[in-house]
Amino acid sequence: MTEYPTSQEGPQPTVAPGGGTDELGHGKAPIAAAEAVRTHADVPRPRGTTGESGGQPGQGTRATGHDVAGAGSGSARARDGEAARNAGRRPDADGACAALPGQDAGAGAGGPGPLPDGAGAPGLPGGSPGTPGLLGAGSAEASVARREGDRLRFVGAATRRIARGIDLDEIVLGLCRATVPTFSDAILVYLRDPLPVGDERPIGPVVLRLRRTDRLRPIDDLGLADGGETAVAAAGGAGELDFSQLPLVGPQGDLPAAELCEILPGGALAEVLRGVRPVFGSAPGARDALPELLGGGHPVPRGQRAILAPLRGRRRVIGAAVFLRTPERDAFETNDLLVAAQLATHTALGIDKAVLYGREAYIADELQRTMLPDGLPQPTGVRLASRYLPAAETARVGGDWYDAIPLPGSRVALVVGDVMGHSMTSAAIMGQLRTTAQTLAQLDLPPAEVLHHLDEQAQRLGSDRMATCLYAVYDPVSHRITIANAGHPPPVLLHLGGRAEVLRVPPGAPIGVGGVDFEAVELDAPAGATLLLYTDGLVESRLRDVWTGIDQLRERLATTAQLTGLDHPPPLEALCDDVLDMLGPGDRDDDIALLAARFEGIAPSDVAYWFLDPEETAPGRARRFARRALARWGLEELSDSLELLVSEVVTNAVRYAERPVTLRLLRTDVLRCEVGDDSPQLPRQRRARETDEGGRGLFLVNRLARRWGATRLSSGKVVWFELALPGAHERR
Repeated sequence: MTEYPTSQEGPQPTVAPGGGTDELGHGKAPIAAAEAVRTHADVPRPRGTTGESGGQPGQGTRATGHDVAGAGSGSARARDGEAARNAGRRPDADGACAALPGQDAGAGAGGPGPLPDGAGAPGLPGGSPGTPGLLGAGSAEASVARREGDRLRFVGAATRRIARGIDLDEIVLGLCRATVPTFSDAILVYLRDPLPVGDERPIGPVVLRLRRTDRLRPIDDLGLADGGETAVAAAGGAGELDFSQLPLVGPQGDLPAAELCEILPGGALAEVLRGVRPVFGSAPGARDALPELLGGGHPVPRGQRAILAPLRGRRRVIGAAVFLRTPERDAFETNDLLVAAQLATHTALGIDKAVLYGREAYIADELQRTMLPDGLPQPTGVRLASRYLPAAETARVGGDWYDAIPLPGSRVALVVGDVMGHSMTSAAIMGQLRTTAQTLAQLDLPPAEVLHHLDEQAQRLGSDRMATCLYAVYDPVSHRITIANAGHPPPVLLHLGGRAEVLRVPPGAPIGVGGVDFEAVELDAPAGATLLLYTDGLVESRLRDVWTGIDQLRERLATTAQLTGLDHPPPLEALCDDVLDMLGPGDRDDDIALLAARFEGIAPSDVAYWFLDPEETAPGRARRFARRALARWGLEELSDSLELLVSEVVTNAVRYAERPVTLRLLRTDVLRCEVGDDSPQLPRQRRARETDEGGRGLFLVNRLARRWGATRLSSGKVVWFELALPGAHERR
């Protein structure tokens, strides 16, 4: 006999003692099939066959219903073996049915093979119950029992294949591949568009979209090059097309069906879907439902060659599946409705779970994306690049984060941290700590002070909220970097000559421990060097400890620099990709955050700095200093604008300052002016009245400057503005 090809995919499913539940705990389809096996097991065997135990050749053995029931209470292999013996076949060692002598060996293994008379699989040609077979008068009853056993095994194998899918496409594909060509010659799967999620109630009309089709053979194999137009013409206006004359697929290789179908309230299709149970295409309700689903101009098969099976999830119908058979094959039987019900139930529940999983994955992705910066700033004197990798496809959120925060004085704060775990809770805590770090950075607190406040915030979030963090501030003017560490892996500095070193920074305790002092260290940051900040997921795994991973990272950076050339640093983006390439197959135990900073700095010749006493002559002195700096840089064209804006900003600073005012000019791709004083009150632009003598300074700054802003510091504030350099557009 020919068993179903799907049964090769795993152990053969068994029938529960009561026949009411399959291996996944679903459905009632196996009940009727199991009863069929018991019924035909009571038929006496012809003489010359072998009994169940100790039977002698030539003596007939009668297998009663009691015998089969007893086998059903035993092991799964015993039940399959009993069904095989009732069919005159020997069970193999795995409980599957071995082929009869003279049969193709591939048929017994579940593959295709020649069929003897009366031994066909359900619905396949040559397998009608009344055909005379090799075993004489008892072959018809044995064939029916064998067919019911095959049907049960097919349901088990098909549902296992459907259950293996984790997303929507895998589940639908599993249904199609499990049923074609074993159960049907073609299948059409319609799903609601859009698919409802959870308790969502649909708004507007219910629309079904053709999600996937599968068929047995292409149109060329049927010898109908016109795509069935002849059969359609022959049908005339009879209302029901002759399916025996129609191709199974359309001219483009697709099944002849509509792409979209709107379910009309009170229509035939709505009634069939509301009934939930599969129906034959020839049933009274399905006669009108199938044309409504497939489209009025598409062929509808005659007789029991089509099954319309609603797909009902946990709360509502989410689609429909249509199983089709060609005229060359036996029509569907009544028990095939139970098979279709099992397949539809497993598919619908799997789709429900896939939709919920997709929604959870979308929420996780959005949460992680919003917790991390959309893009990195490009402050003066430093170039930045970053990477983030989740721990696994099934754990898309985690507690790793990175950040780059511009600070007053053209400085930039570099932050990388790691909250314990990689879950939604870890991501939520990470978001709160990152927001706190940004707020503290804007106050221009020292790095050690920032970690101290982060530690207090973590303790307020909970007693077990722990994280590691490294906070660094880079000053491109002084070419120095200040680093404070809270239990995080040390950064690696790649020098211009190709030497990579692990920076010696105080380790510190993790954030959330409480009562721990954090230390900061100030180091040189030479131009052309690259600083790499990372989380422990890059250097630690089950296969290596953290220090072994750090040494491998240092060697990898040195090797990359040598391959690029010792006279210039490697490209920053390519360097990040090369670092991630060092991860092996077993090195992804945790999520990874990576932040690379290339120090370019600002040359001393492009910086001018002055101290001004808070007195009335300070604005005039500031104008003279600015004029001399512009003359030295060859930027006399900006003299009028710069002198006016410097005068306004310095005048406002002198009014409230008690200590000397600082004035600094920076020439990079723009001309930046910074004025600092010890007053914490930030200036605000306001609309001055016609009778007011002041209040127009910031209005002029806003109109003439390219950008401007004010930042509060721990010792006061800084007001800054930028002017575009002459010819900047041409250079760009």
